[in-house]
Amino acid sequence: MSVAFDDRPTETAPAPIWVEALPLADLQRKGRALVKREGRQIALFDTAGGVRAIANRCPHQGYPLSEGTLSESTLSESTGDAPCTLTCNWHNWKFDLATGAVIGGGDAVRVFPSEIRDGTVWIDIADPPASQRISRALAGLRDGFRDPSDDRIARDLARIEAAGVDPRLGVRAAIRWTHDRFRWGMTHAHAALADWLALADEQDDPVDRLVCVTEIVAHLVDDSLREDSYPYADGAEAWDEEAFVAAVEAEDEGRAIRLARGGLAAGGWSRIDRGLCRAALAHYQDFGHSVIYVEKTREAVRRLDGANDMPEHADGGSVAEPLALLLVRALIYGRREDLIPEFKAYRPARDGWTGRGRSPVKPADLCRVSVAKALARVSDGSADPQRCYDAVMAAAAWQLLHADPVYATRAEQPISRNVGRLDFSHAITFANAGRRIMARHPALAPDVLLQTACFLGRNAGYVDPAYPVERWRVTAPRAFVEDCARAVIDHGNPEFIVSAHLVKMTCAVREEIEAAPHASWVPDLAAALNRFLNEPFKRKLTRRVAYQARETVKSE
Repeated sequence: MSVAFDDRPTETAPAPIWVEALPLADLQRKGRALVKREGRQIALFDTAGGVRAIANRCPHQGYPLSEGTLSESTLSESTGDAPCTLTCNWHNWKFDLATGAVIGGGDAVRVFPSEIRDGTVWIDIADPPASQRISRALAGLRDGFRDPSDDRIARDLARIEAAGVDPRLGVRAAIRWTHDRFRWGMTHAHAALADWLALADEQDDPVDRLVCVTEIVAHLVDDSLREDSYPYADGAEAWDEEAFVAAVEAEDEGRAIRLARGGLAAGGWSRIDRGLCRAALAHYQDFGHSVIYVEKTREAVRRLDGANDMPEHADGGSVAEPLALLLVRALIYGRREDLIPEFKAYRPARDGWTGRGRSPVKPADLCRVSVAKALARVSDGSADPQRCYDAVMAAAAWQLLHADPVYATRAEQPISRNVGRLDFSHAITFANAGRRIMARHPALAPDVLLQTACFLGRNAGYVDPAYPVERWRVTAPRAFVEDCARAVIDHGNPEFIVSAHLVKMTCAVREEIEAAPHASWVPDLAAALNRFLNEPFKRKLTRRVAYQARETVKSE
């Protein structure tokens, strides 16, 4: 959604729109009244401080405030005001009728100016200036971070939208407000951000668009809630790609941050893109998150900073720097998994890559072999990176489709065998991000292909070739995946980490099928997505935790 918005500093308040409400005598006799004007329900109250007019619907859940309980204090001799509180009887929200503010916290109710003319109550229903409405909505959004709820976040984002601005403004603000609250860098809240934005841009229904934007902000808040501030290093250095990659390798966060800032200042995201990709692919690391984060962050910056319909002065400006800082921090602290014995064959395979291997790679060569053999087979086909990619994607789809569910739920097994659906799906989301990186930086193709092979070799021991996959087959893969993309908007999962993986996987599969609709692996990939989205799974394995805790203690 793109809505033009002219928010100039010289914006003037709109002309009042005074409408007649009711005779003052009627209001005084009843003490309160409900009037409907221009599609609005407005509750009026006769108080010691004068007539008060507010929106009738409680912002909490929409119940009528005209049915609330009024409580007035004694008239103040110094100010002449009589504080007046209205309590919504449904959930005990209390509003100051003079300002609309919630006593104890919450989003305020709208207050309408009123005046008495010749014994009749008139109310001004003109909307405040757009800039004022946006500022109030942003202030409410930030205030709500202290005790967040999806419904309040959605309301404040809807208020931004109602003022004529894309609610993505709230996303940009939330990124800036929270980016220093992540001790180890970005989380799945940031990784899923680009995909939620992509889905939002596709929706014709404004409700569905608001769902996507609310999901982003609510996840950012949930992951940063009550966290301390972890400031980033100050300053900037002239961009030097080699120095940046070396700083990440040395886990020198301060220098890496300064270099990234310098690169952004000199040439924007495109200036630092290759260095970020190189740092993410320098190791097989962090369960593939590093590569996924790099690509998803690039896409998020493009979608958010590429919008030209945001008020320049409003909080929530460019997100390139805060997202870059989060990403660099995540790269610094990513686990280097190719340094553990399971993946010790990776470095020799990468160092020995020639790009001249002409032995065609077949998916069957990769589905059920060790890490070392998977690396060797991909290296043997190094002369044809596209064929290698098709083979690793086909093998990743086959493995997810044939994943043995026993390992995902069995309690009495060592920790090293705790292998579930994410172990398999990450091979696909990693390959999806890697394919995009290879297109921009072909020299990084060996890293992408060999690291995908590491996923395949690791997962090979946890598949069941006899698993009954026919239940997951779909007849029209492209149509099925489009249906999944629409359905994920109303996912119904209370855990953000779950919805993040649902949207990431769905969008990755859809993108891969759109890029190669006739590839041999498309039917398996669509079926694998069907299984990923629809097979029931446990989110908490209480017996496993207890069993493995006792086994660990035995060895102490």
